[in-house]
Amino acid sequence: FSNLPWYAIRENYCAAISRAGGLPIPLPHEVELAVDYVDLLDGLVVTGGAFDVDPSLYGAADRHDTVVTKDRRTAFELAVLNGFLAEDRPVLGICGGQQLLNVALGGTLIQHIPDEVADCLAHEQPNPRTEAGHAVIIAADTMLHRLNRGEATLAVNSAHHQAAGEVGDGVVISGRAPDGVIEAIEAPKKRFCLGVQWHPEYSISSADDAIFRAMIQACESEPR
Repeated sequence: FSNLPWYAIRENYCAAISRAGGLPIPLPHEVELAVDYVDLLDGLVVTGGAFDVDPSLYGAADRHDTVVTKDRRTAFELAVLNGFLAEDRPVLGICGGQQLLNVALGGTLIQHIPDEVADCLAHEQPNPRTEAGHAVIIAADTMLHRLNRGEATLAVNSAHHQAAGEVGDGVVISGRAPDGVIEAIEAPKKRFCLGVQWHPEYSISSADDAIFRAMIQACESEPR
């Protein structure tokens, strides 16, 4: 894109927010401005990316050979995310954003699924991201279950080699892949706090769209 450092974001992240009635504002990774963004914005979507959370942030002693970090981006995202959680403002974590959300809520990560999950699915699906790669089994009596119209399974796309491991206190696992890998987490005591391992911005199901609508509705209901 440029010989100098650059930012990039897939258009469908912004389109999904706009389609749900929100005003998407991409954020630069200026760590010292994190508190100002917390004051400015009504909700936060932490997107995915081709990088990993530094294992030291969740207390891991070892670092898998496949781990690649973007430390400045993670420092900024974690600062903004912690600010939103402290203020109980709506938060949606997507793919790597779900993993960072799990860490922020006191959890850990599986650093490389093929090495830690026996007989695992192809979580880096070979077919296009506009198609489903596998199903997610959704836990009853969760927000995700309601957003999926009470259905117990959901077909999702998949593009990740890491996943949530242990979860923190008060965090509910609301979705798993058939191989047991955590696909969704939520914090019921928060007004809207949801993390999904797949990419709902591709809008391959009605539940994908419902996630963004619920996020925006939570933002609109926030007293400011």
